[in-house]
Amino acid sequence: MSIKCILLFGGTFDPVHSGHVDIARYFCERFPACTLRIVPAGNPWQKPPLFATAVQRTEMVGLAFEAGSLSFEIDFQEINRQGPSFTIDTLRAVRAEVGPDACLVLIIGSDQLLNLHTWREWTKLSDYAHLAVARRVGSPVSQLSVDGEVGSIFFPRLALARDIRSTASGSTYLSGETFIDISATQIRKTLQEAGAQDLPVPSRVLDYIQENNLYRI
Repeated sequence: MSIKCILLFGGTFDPVHSGHVDIARYFCERFPACTLRIVPAGNPWQKPPLFATAVQRTEMVGLAFEAGSLSFEIDFQEINRQGPSFTIDTLRAVRAEVGPDACLVLIIGSDQLLNLHTWREWTKLSDYAHLAVARRVGSPVSQLSVDGEVGSIFFPRLALARDIRSTASGSTYLSGETFIDISATQIRKTLQEAGAQDLPVPSRVLDYIQENNLYRI
């Protein structure tokens, strides 16, 4: 019998871009019949202050993933949470919500995997969810590139999607496809200096950015 499955995909989405949509689509295809839950960050402790408001970032997320014809829901818990946003807190909250048997899959980029040892209580993430990593250009995933302690946990736990789909947590998954590393920082810089010119941003999101005069200062 199939168990409930939720794909958790978090980020600042400042702004959301085509790379986010491509990654989400990839994992939805690998883990069919799973609910895609987008988690916009509230106050990410490892990143500089955000440019767009929580409402604006959430609205852009909705426009991007609707345009990508993906079925999804938005989780507002990090936006509503007081203080810094920590992924471990989000996973604990979702696990408490869905119970011990549901399959939770946390999607991150390989750039985040390389930095995972700096996350709060990172060794406990697998107690609550599986860890699915999207390979990104410029952030190779290998025994040599990944922090020793992270690698010692990540690589031995690699599993097939079908096996992960039938269990609650504890395994890891590495995408076979490599995604272009699209920089939200560069997108904002281009908008400031040159306006909207061939940006890797869904058209509806770009319209929203222009209508709300975002990223121009």
